Amino acid sequence: MKKLRVEDAVGTVLAHDMTRIIRGKFKGVGFKKGHIVQKKDVPELLKIGKQYLYVLDLGEDQLHEDDAAKRIAKAISDPKLKFSEPREGKINISTPYAGLLKINVDALLQVNKMESIIVATLKNNFPCKKGEIVAATRIIPLTIPTKNIETLELLTKGTGTLLSVKPYKSLKVGAVVTGSEVFNGLITDDFGPSVGKKITDAGCTLIKKIIVPDEEKAISNAVLELKKLGCEMIITTGGLSVDPDDVTRQGVIRTGANVTFYGSPVLPGAMLMVSQLFDIPIISLPACVFYYKQTVFDLIFPRVLAGETITEDDIAAMGHGGLCMNCKVCHYPVCSFGR
Repeated sequence: MKKLRVEDAVGTVLAHDMTRIIRGKFKGVGFKKGHIVQKKDVPELLKIGKQYLYVLDLGEDQLHEDDAAKRIAKAISDPKLKFSEPREGKINISTPYAGLLKINVDALLQVNKMESIIVATLKNNFPCKKGEIVAATRIIPLTIPTKNIETLELLTKGTGTLLSVKPYKSLKVGAVVTGSEVFNGLITDDFGPSVGKKITDAGCTLIKKIIVPDEEKAISNAVLELKKLGCEMIITTGGLSVDPDDVTRQGVIRTGANVTFYGSPVLPGAMLMVSQLFDIPIISLPACVFYYKQTVFDLIFPRVLAGETITEDDIAAMGHGGLCMNCKVCHYPVCSFGR
């Protein structure tokens, strides 16, 4: 540390907090440790009785926490993401659009094992809203050797981007609601206020909804009709249990679709089926989506909107965190479900 006249300290870094007192109005930190002294600060520092300052004398081989945070954020992030200004050494990283958060978890682990550097993120595959903070970074001390940041920058050149957000696509969606009881008007069709609302809330367009009885041919014909209408994703609901009347699976197969998997380690949503009809994903949802607020649909729908193909391995991995706690007040996705 150096002792300097206030007038000579412009551009240097304060080594400790400085208290400001305004009689009857304020008592607290006027200038924080780590603050870079500006020309406009000089009169204010003199007013609080500071003719001399203890400041950090940074050499070319050292970085201030604010400069270090800026370089870390740039090194780890997709260029499309937004950075806040440093505040107390920390920078927030946010997404300018809604999308699916993608984290290179292995590379993130390597970064956080580096001395004095931290990067905190939301979980991989988190469904993000526009403007949401997805990560934050800083260094632990007030300064850091420049070589430490250069090592991080070299790492990210090799691993690629650690942090990105895949924007959602606005898809044309078709729906097949199965069930003879719905088709015959014996019970209310609940598709609209449940799954339908989630589709439109995501910015997608529901092209057509077709209600069919529990018949293989009717289900198959409805799916093929939606394909002809140009639907980019087709959702079926109901008819997936072991009951002999539930024939949705057979109806989808009849279209020529390839079943990627049937069954998921997610509750609610164990009877999920995902198929592919040429380039159109078919998501077949069990009837639980009409009852529970959050189900397996909420875990895979954002990934489809982000342009991802859901594989069997993806579904198997969802078992870790795949048990919904059915909280009285639902805070999804800010919870353990799917995380």
